[in-house]
Amino acid sequence: MYAIIKTGGKQYSVAPGDEVKLEKLSGQAGDTVVFDNILLASDKNGVSVGKPLLENSKVTGTIVRHGRDKKVLVFKYKRRKGYRRKNGHRQAFSLVRIQDIQLPS
Repeated sequence: MYAIIKTGGKQYSVAPGDEVKLEKLSGQAGDTVVFDNILLASDKNGVSVGKPLLENSKVTGTIVRHGRDKKVLVFKYKRRKGYRRKNGHRQAFSLVRIQDIQLPS
């Protein structure tokens, strides 16, 4: 069983028991989060595709921790002009453990 959810402007394929790095979510570690923007779901009965979302279905998970990713260097350069800009960026994330996928019968 798996589902494709949409959160933080991105799409993620999740299954029960998975730990997924998502864009930072509000809430503390240990809180339960519910994702109701489900685009596609698969179970023993087959694959269900939303138009654009599946109704009466949700994915629940628990926030394991919050953190920041490794630094990504952003380097801008224009040749022969003496223009160089170096910048770094660390994206905040939430690690979520997927508990359950609920689909309509």
